[in-house]
Amino acid sequence: MTQRKIIYQGRIFSVAIEEHRLPDGRQASFEIVRYPGAAAALPLLEGEGIILIRQFRPSVGGMLLEIPAGRLEKGEQAEDCARRELEEEIGCRVQRLIPLGKMHNAVGFSDACLHLFAAEVTEDGEQALEEDEFIEVLKLSFKEALDLVARGEITDAKTQLALLRYACHQGIR
Repeated sequence: MTQRKIIYQGRIFSVAIEEHRLPDGRQASFEIVRYPGAAAALPLLEGEGIILIRQFRPSVGGMLLEIPAGRLEKGEQAEDCARRELEEEIGCRVQRLIPLGKMHNAVGFSDACLHLFAAEVTEDGEQALEEDEFIEVLKLSFKEALDLVARGEITDAKTQLALLRYACHQGIR
């Protein structure tokens, strides 16, 4: 990058116009959303159960089925963020985190990186939603969640990928 001009600085992300040198040496201008990153976790209950949330998302004008997730705080590790979000959003404490990798879901215009985990949880925590959050907690089987993906009822990318990666991790085909 040779030059950056921030054109918007919000509390969650910034937008910049940046000049970058292409692999062939030419210069090009790009509009890029800069985001601090996030973590998300697929909550695993004892046995075959999992937890998903139905969360109000104004960006899509309604409720989406998804796994708990949240933005990394300054200096926060992804594992700590996942633990925090699981307690805040669904009231669960983490016994063990299983890394499922990371994803970049909007590489055409953003550097956003989301760290994915599966989390063995206990339900002995306390939900602590932020003022602007509206979340319903749903317990279902892993197979039911995969069926929801297959029917197009789970459209959230991080949730689809976490379910797929966990299935691969478990050898489920």
